[in-house]
Amino acid sequence: MNFSICRRISDVAEPSDSVVDVVYEKLKLMCAQYRLMPGERINEGELAKSFGVSRTPLREALARLFAEGLVSSVPGKGFFCRKLDVQEVFSLFELRKAIETAALALAVERASDADIDALLTFLDRTGPEAGNRTRQELLELDVHYHEELVRLSGNAEMLKALRNINARIQFVRWIDMERRDRGQSQKVHREVLLALKARDAQRCAELMSTHIDRRREDIAGALKDGYAQLLQLE
Repeated sequence: MNFSICRRISDVAEPSDSVVDVVYEKLKLMCAQYRLMPGERINEGELAKSFGVSRTPLREALARLFAEGLVSSVPGKGFFCRKLDVQEVFSLFELRKAIETAALALAVERASDADIDALLTFLDRTGPEAGNRTRQELLELDVHYHEELVRLSGNAEMLKALRNINARIQFVRWIDMERRDRGQSQKVHREVLLALKARDAQRCAELMSTHIDRRREDIAGALKDGYAQLLQLE
């Protein structure tokens, strides 16, 4: 189990922070990036010591992650990091497409031109080239774009659902960043926003569906690379 990224909670939490919330966020990142190995039993004692907390907030955080599908639980044996399941990832990408296309249909009716322009400015500011950014930084930019797009729908539950999906497919998307043509992706991102500003719901749906489907087609290769990289971390 790799705890190299962990710092004591007291080193990162403000006095007003909920210890459970802080532990939850740190564990969520570890699970999403497979810093806990797939199928690995989570050593609660070792992890609590590493975080500098008692087992009570740790178990509360694990229970939340279990409810969100980021960890599994076996009665009498404890919590385990979820396995890297190809079919599950495919299903999550299908769900992601359904949410994002439905959110765009709502955004056509609800989003202001100013909000759309703000997201276009974000694309201009971050640019089409990867530059010196790390894969994690590129992933965060991509996630921000898609989540802000769904935010334009005005539906907070859609945004919450998308964030859960993103957490569960984060590792696959992180691997995929190495294979992706960022310039082409940014081109599609801009086309979606221009179609949204033109209030063309059909064009928005077509662009987003094709965009996500292309990413899903690369999953098998991304997962193969992901397994190889996970083995190197052991």
